Amino acid sequence: MVRTNYSSGARWEGVVGYSRAVKFGNTVEVTGTVAVDENNNLVGGDSAYEQTRYIIQKIELVLRKAGASLKDVVRTRMFVTDISRWEEYGKAHGAFFKDIRPCTTMVEVSGLIGAGYLVEIEATAIMYQNEY
Repeated sequence: MVRTNYSSGARWEGVVGYSRAVKFGNTVEVTGTVAVDENNNLVGGDSAYEQTRYIIQKIELVLRKAGASLKDVVRTRMFVTDISRWEEYGKAHGAFFKDIRPCTTMVEVSGLIGAGYLVEIEATAIMYQNEY
């Protein structure tokens, strides 16, 4: 099988030594993604909903580069800094995944990689050739 790494150019990739996503066979793993734009600016401010929405859109873009889509997502993992805001994160997640319904986990953490980040999301997608 062929392994393909996808980079977003985020400042942390080179320092930590990781890829935005890795495709291996029909599986695409998307690394933890925060609401940062291409200029390293926080997107969504203090809105848990907006940060989550932006992150899922970023995940969707890298999945497309790898030949997958959100409908291929079988698992998401949400790391949040305030679990009491679960409905805000969940509402945004549900806007994209209400019909796909991947397995998901939401875990509260003490902090993320930068100030202001409220949520970080990972995703796993498995592409099935016979469905395309």
